[in-house]
Amino acid sequence: MRSASACLVALAIAVPAFAQVKKPVRKPPVAAPAVGLKKVAPEMTCPAPLGVGVRSKLSFCEVLAGRDPAGGAVIQIPPHKGAATLTFDLHNLHTYSEEQVKAHRAFARYTATIGVLTLDNTLISRAVVQNEFRKPADLIDRIGGGAGPGGVKAVAPTGIESIVITIPESEAQVSILGEKLTYERIDGAATYTSPGRPIAIVSNVMIEYRPGPPPKPVPVKAAPRKK
Repeated sequence: MRSASACLVALAIAVPAFAQVKKPVRKPPVAAPAVGLKKVAPEMTCPAPLGVGVRSKLSFCEVLAGRDPAGGAVIQIPPHKGAATLTFDLHNLHTYSEEQVKAHRAFARYTATIGVLTLDNTLISRAVVQNEFRKPADLIDRIGGGAGPGGVKAVAPTGIESIVITIPESEAQVSILGEKLTYERIDGAATYTSPGRPIAIVSNVMIEYRPGPPPKPVPVKAAPRKK
């Protein structure tokens, strides 16, 4: 009897164990891979190209003073998700004279202010470059295509300021416009703000952005049947 009772107890204990149903283990959802950042040289409309650097091979664009963003250096922002980052190098514009250098009269101090705006004339940010020119080594590069010795132009970029500006997600285009140029030389000082006056130079323009989703296809309507 004791043996039979022990068997019944063992079965009673074993049955619930076999009766348990294992719940399926839910795997966490696999997140879509994040789209990496891209950095490209964007399309840019430069109303006043200065030329290509003899040494750097970079394209230099003069930034003109103005009030209409459409007349500035207009940069196309690729379709993007989130804010994009605009970077460029900002320079002053110097007219080089070998005679002044030899006569130790080539001193010049420049301060140029430019603005980055949306096409509806909303200011995003300002940038400033300030430097002094005293000797040929103060030039960033010489520009080819001129009538000077070695086939270079008399005007050249001097000074450099690396600019970083955040562009809102909603913007597909921005414009760089000149605001004010102040310079000091041995023979005096002057300030320029009039529209059309070269204020500064930009080079090495780049856009870093996270690509946005491709545009949705537009449904094509079927042509009506001819009766």
